[in-house]
Amino acid sequence: MHWLPRCKEATLKGRFIGAASCAVLCVIVPFLVWQLASWQMIVTVSIAALLFTNMLCRCFFSVLMKPVFALEVGLLNFKDGEFSHTLAYSGDDELGRLCTLYNETAQQLRQEKQWIYQRELMLDKVLQSSPQALLLVDSNDIVVFSNYSARALCNSNTPLEGMRVDALMQDAAPDFFKALRAGREGLFSLNIDKDETQTWHLATGRFLLNNQNHNLYLFKQLTRELSRQEVAVWKKVIRIISHELNNSLGPMSSMLHSAKLLTNHIDDNRLERVYSTIEERIQHLSEFVQGYGKFAKLPQPKYSQIDWGSLLDGLQQQWQFNLPAVLPEQPFFADQVQLEQLFINLLKNAHESGSESEDVNVNIVQNEQGATFTVQDNGKGMSETVMANALIPFYSTKSTGSGLGLALCREIVEAHNGQLSLHNHDEGGVIVKIFIPVFIPNETA
Repeated sequence: MHWLPRCKEATLKGRFIGAASCAVLCVIVPFLVWQLASWQMIVTVSIAALLFTNMLCRCFFSVLMKPVFALEVGLLNFKDGEFSHTLAYSGDDELGRLCTLYNETAQQLRQEKQWIYQRELMLDKVLQSSPQALLLVDSNDIVVFSNYSARALCNSNTPLEGMRVDALMQDAAPDFFKALRAGREGLFSLNIDKDETQTWHLATGRFLLNNQNHNLYLFKQLTRELSRQEVAVWKKVIRIISHELNNSLGPMSSMLHSAKLLTNHIDDNRLERVYSTIEERIQHLSEFVQGYGKFAKLPQPKYSQIDWGSLLDGLQQQWQFNLPAVLPEQPFFADQVQLEQLFINLLKNAHESGSESEDVNVNIVQNEQGATFTVQDNGKGMSETVMANALIPFYSTKSTGSGLGLALCREIVEAHNGQLSLHNHDEGGVIVKIFIPVFIPNETA
């Protein structure tokens, strides 16, 4: 790169020396001719004057061109995006002020570059850690940016940058690729496996980047959000029903008590049966309302360290099941009461599935991310319809069921920021899989 300044130096110096030499000759030659000097004298003096002028010009340029060269090299660095070059010349002249202005500009550009770089790092961190899957595709159908969520959605362990969109079809789910190719905003479903379906929303955008059209695809999973909204609606309905039933049960119970007092002297078995039936139904409705109220008003978890040994021993006193071969030794925090209720509901369902008691298995695996529980039976399993509606409140296939057992389990798990899923076992029966992330008490202290 340094041949360019040298070439310019030679051109500028040559012009300056040529102009100075011409000026000297224009003064000396007429003077010598006016003095009637000989041609030998004129030539000798002219050559000496030219040599002296050349020497003076070179000395002058050796001082003048150093800051000019440095300034030009710095500007070339500016052109390459490098702003660390500064000039040492600090003379109190025009060149000195120009060099000072250059240094101030370089410092400001360095600060702005560092600020932009930090913002890019922050933006990249935000995009990479976003739960939304992001894909940026250019006009040639080449992926130019993707985050970790997009890689997971495409079932890829390597970056997607540089891949063609068609190549994503090799590992991605067909429903995902179909939605990506359609490019229409809206909801679509992904079949993760035969027992689990996720709901996703696709948002698209089109814009110019580096004078080239790009398409931006944002995939957001709405399965949990839709589930929460659905449960919120059910809770509101339950609260209204419970309120109306309580308003009726109170007066009914009071009137029944008064009727018993008024007819206390009447000895009639039929009347006793009527009172007993009414009292039994009132008691049943009260328990019914209390059960739904527990679901509608589930309190926030009160975290404490779980002792797996005592918890499972207490559960075995109520339900028979096979204990895990090895219990986790790492500390685990959850709501003791809610966790017990969770296992009670799941074990109750397992025993009512038609499975033998010795075929009900409980397993617990714990790692740095959290704990995974599975409750497996060997019953009849679930049909696709039952599997799709099993977690919805009020839905039950049992004649005496309330339809709240699994719905309450899901509420307990989601209150712990976890996930619950149902799966049919290949050899028969149902596997309920629960994941609860690790809770660190100091984070909320």
